[in-house]
Amino acid sequence: MSLATATPQTERRQQSARLRRRARTARGGRSILFHLFALAVLVVILYPAVWMFMSSFKPSNDIIGSVSLVPTDGGFQNYAKALEGIGGVSFWTFVVNSLILAVGSVVGILLSCSFAAYAFARVKFRGRSVFFVCMIATMLLPFHVVIIPQYIVFNNLGMINTYWPLLLGKFLATESFFVFLMIQFIRGLPRELDEAAVIDGAGHPRIFFSIILPLMKPALVTSAIFAFIWSWNDFFGPLLYLKEPSMYTMPLALRLYVDQTSTSDYGAQMAMAILALLPVLLFFFAFQRQLVGGVATQGLKG
Repeated sequence: MSLATATPQTERRQQSARLRRRARTARGGRSILFHLFALAVLVVILYPAVWMFMSSFKPSNDIIGSVSLVPTDGGFQNYAKALEGIGGVSFWTFVVNSLILAVGSVVGILLSCSFAAYAFARVKFRGRSVFFVCMIATMLLPFHVVIIPQYIVFNNLGMINTYWPLLLGKFLATESFFVFLMIQFIRGLPRELDEAAVIDGAGHPRIFFSIILPLMKPALVTSAIFAFIWSWNDFFGPLLYLKEPSMYTMPLALRLYVDQTSTSDYGAQMAMAILALLPVLLFFFAFQRQLVGGVATQGLKG
């Protein structure tokens, strides 16, 4: 009797073990397919960056039409040319110009957009909903629609070939995306903090600078990263308003290496493109930890 009952139990255990092995094999196969697909996507995404990096070590004649990805004849000559500058302007002049616009954009956006966001999120005033809808509507308006009116206004004010057209709007909270981002962030903060501060006699300036602003650190860092990257990589704005090469930014300087009437130096252009990516990468890696942070939990701790 014991042998008769033991045999079905053994068979059930063996069948269960076979099912587990099949499940593990199926999961392993799906995992392998997923990783192969992810690796293929990664290769497609990274190939342009790898091609640009490898091309920065090639002579200009080997870049266009070359099949080989690995440079066979080259070195750091392209980087030496890029550091020398172009058009009688030093490479570091382009870097300083880009830093002026990028840092100025970050400061202007953090100051003006945080004030505007606090007003929309916490201050009750007449017509707040109408102004908020108008602000959101500007996000739906293409930038190219307002190019000509803006250029006419700045031209009449004598601001062409200066940095004012590229920075003035940043200090006037015209960047609706960042205002909306900070509004949503502030709305997630507990209102009990404001009420407790009001009971202690604090007004809106004290509430903003002592309570709201410190808790907005993740939103401010996120806005700073996007503002820096967008300003550093901006090509159309400086192309529209800047006329002298001594005021050019890095994206405009890259355009100088391509000449339709003479020989283009693609090697130096690729080298400068690599150098132009370094500040953006350093800025991102320096503040990437701040992108993830608790909002309500920070306000309720302690």
